[in-house]
Amino acid sequence: MAENETTPEETTDGGTATAESEPIKLKQSVDITDIGPCKKHIKVTVDRGDIDERLGEKYKELLTKGTSFVSGFRPGKAPRKIVERFYKADVEHQVRGEVLMASLEQIADEQDIAPLTPPDLDPTKITIPEDGPLIYEFDVEVRPQFELPNYKGLKLKRPVQTFTDADVDAEIRRLLEPYGQVVPKEGKPATAAIGDIITTDIRTTIQGQLLNEVKEARIRVEPQLVLKDGLAKDFGKQIKGAKAGDTRSVEIVLSDAVANPTLRGQTVQAAFVINDIKTVRLPEINQDILDEFGAHSEEQLREMVRVVLERRLEYQQRQAMRQQVIALVADSALAELPQDLLMRQARRAMQRKAIELQSAGLNETEINSRLRMMQQDIVRSTTSSLKEHFVLQKIVEVEKIEVDDDDVDAEIERIAARSDESPRKVRARLEREDMLESLATELLESKALDLILDNAEFEDVPLTAAHDEPPAPTVEAQAVPGELQDPTDVPEPVKESDEE
Repeated sequence: MAENETTPEETTDGGTATAESEPIKLKQSVDITDIGPCKKHIKVTVDRGDIDERLGEKYKELLTKGTSFVSGFRPGKAPRKIVERFYKADVEHQVRGEVLMASLEQIADEQDIAPLTPPDLDPTKITIPEDGPLIYEFDVEVRPQFELPNYKGLKLKRPVQTFTDADVDAEIRRLLEPYGQVVPKEGKPATAAIGDIITTDIRTTIQGQLLNEVKEARIRVEPQLVLKDGLAKDFGKQIKGAKAGDTRSVEIVLSDAVANPTLRGQTVQAAFVINDIKTVRLPEINQDILDEFGAHSEEQLREMVRVVLERRLEYQQRQAMRQQVIALVADSALAELPQDLLMRQARRAMQRKAIELQSAGLNETEINSRLRMMQQDIVRSTTSSLKEHFVLQKIVEVEKIEVDDDDVDAEIERIAARSDESPRKVRARLEREDMLESLATELLESKALDLILDNAEFEDVPLTAAHDEPPAPTVEAQAVPGELQDPTDVPEPVKESDEE
């Protein structure tokens, strides 16, 4: 419990502070109690003298400026006691609002509290008593308090890769596939491989009980498959080599959004019956194709692809080193984050991730795939994202890092250049989706990470699957029927007055 008490200073004429002088501080005591991880209960007691002084000012203004209108008296001529009785409700309403605003601002200035959400406070339920101090209480979610280790001079492992012509060829094939023609796969019999397209019936069960059946789903074979309500991590491995008519068993981990709460996070069995196997016949690289990618020649296209690969590697490097930095404090200082806090912050975490991916230059398909994977286990992914946010924000505060409008404009131009859009269109989209604040937050955290990396020592290690997220096509098929729920929709706690 902490207590802070301040005493107002009088102006030279004994009155209140003017607009030109510093506002007079309230004489108030603040009791702060921990009521759980990242949550505090705050009780504020405002001295009666401050209340009476403000009430007196309001009534004096009504009398001296002639703004009081009481039946039977000329404007401003009614006796004070009658004015007080006639205007009591209005004056107390005004004073309550002014005192509450000043009190909360004073708490923000004087107390070491970093709120994550607005305080759980209903001003309409606060009343000025006939006598005695004004007392009000509220709960507030706050950022966790922890000590940062020495984050300068860290020894970090940096994944590296030298891209070969074969890597460039593979990326060009991926870029050309949307312009290709889907044709039956040759071979007797044709077998499924990574990159092929299968038509399949899906039958999901748990402990032998049928959950759902999906007919004629068209799915691209990649290492992982993201369904609308689940993730098949070893999809490619389990489907590879299958022939038309084969049935392959695939494990699917259900997301936190499935309609049945008892199934959330559960692993179910899915039988994929392969009906047909097709492949993509790539188009020839002609001038029309080159124009689609803004290239003048095939050699220029290859150079552009190398830039994309290097940009993706840079993102993977920053992610790998970011995780190493966070691991220094996450397991101890940030071991426990409350479930309701995670759910309330999930949407913001998703927004920050989306901005991060856009800034890294990933295309829309890759961004949607990664966000869908993040949504599969919203608790785990939000926990990881929040820990990163808290640690980097702490460094932002310690180092007094700031961003200004020029930083935001420059980042919007960078996103626009990488997504081949105009800066005005990017800004409009961010404003429409209420993501400008998330962009500023991501810029702050990126600057904090840059500071750490500028002072770190690196050991280069080969890029492995652990540093990269394998391609994951998304399909709208569901493993479990029913309307998906929003796991971030946390109901507000029921208060006694509501129950009554």
